[in-house]
Amino acid sequence: MLQTLQHKTRVLSEKLGLGLTTPTDNRVHLDAAIAWLKHAQDVTGNGGVAQTWLVRMKKWAPSYPETTGYIIPTFYRYAALAGDTDARQRARRMADWEIDIQHPTGGVLAGALGDSDQPTVFNTGQVIFGWVRAFEEEGDERYREAAVRASNWLCDIMDDDGCWRQFGSPMTGKHINAYNTRSAWSLARAHEITGEQRFLDAAVRNCEWALTQAEANGWLNTNCLQDNAQPFTHTIAYAMRGLLEIGAYAQREDFLKAARQIGDAMLVALPENGFLPGRFDKQWQPTVKWSCLTGDCQLAINWGRLYQITGEAKYRDGTSRVLSFVKKTQRLNRGDIDTDGGIKGSHPINGGYHPWQYPNWATKFYADALIMDQSNLSGTPYVIAKRNALV
Repeated sequence: MLQTLQHKTRVLSEKLGLGLTTPTDNRVHLDAAIAWLKHAQDVTGNGGVAQTWLVRMKKWAPSYPETTGYIIPTFYRYAALAGDTDARQRARRMADWEIDIQHPTGGVLAGALGDSDQPTVFNTGQVIFGWVRAFEEEGDERYREAAVRASNWLCDIMDDDGCWRQFGSPMTGKHINAYNTRSAWSLARAHEITGEQRFLDAAVRNCEWALTQAEANGWLNTNCLQDNAQPFTHTIAYAMRGLLEIGAYAQREDFLKAARQIGDAMLVALPENGFLPGRFDKQWQPTVKWSCLTGDCQLAINWGRLYQITGEAKYRDGTSRVLSFVKKTQRLNRGDIDTDGGIKGSHPINGGYHPWQYPNWATKFYADALIMDQSNLSGTPYVIAKRNALV
């Protein structure tokens, strides 16, 4: 009874804007986010990062292969920025764990550890990012070999038109996903460390297919985990990032144009206070009154990349504006090790994206967005591939 009352009080206070954090320097927020991610790794005991903190149940979910994979580059990025050797060692542990559990096909398992014995497209792509970056950082051939096996599997199961129709995640309601452009981007990253043309060709083909899903205003069909009529900003941002990065790498202006169209629509929807609704329909109109914090942070990164590519200040400003809101939702120094520094699925906490949870990827993208914001404000590089690092 007491707990129910506490939960109701929290929802009400968040709706009223009470008890929020006063935003401060990016580095303060970043250090807290990384500390939370380290804790989320420690609680599993196996090197992977726990999927989420379940607020109502007061417990951690098991390690999550997909997001552990793309947390690896975040930890290497932070290690270089902060001189944090512990973060570097943790990234290596994550990459080793991912090798230990890689499916015999080369793919990566769906869901959190124990949810499924089947590989799935999206999770495989996200772990490739981790192995590629681990190889760039460590020079250990095991990481490249794992990335190659995974990339070959993704190429083998792709249909001729560039769409992945097999091995969709059993954890989602939709198995044909335009947001798999982010998986395709991992193939472009694999191409960077192998020179294997097959990987880049497949990445480009998937983006070409994704463009067949686009409306004239840039909105993408088949682009949600649950409801394609009103995708989350989370999956909107996933699709945008894949088009953006493959467009930049493969020098495809049509992909860049499509990504920019999405980014511009989201920027128009972003109010001065930075509170962006969590779902949008095909007219780019919001359909909910809560914010998907993960999507906010992903869009912050995407706008930051658009600023780097175009030089247009509106994109840099969009990054800062949405982060000014997300910072308010990050609890700092409240004495709760399971939530301090972390980012919720939704704000308010009972919103429709991972309600009453702190999913690890929300904090991962928040950390990346803070680094992106600081990089663009200070004019220092934001490292995606080791070749861009000043080390």
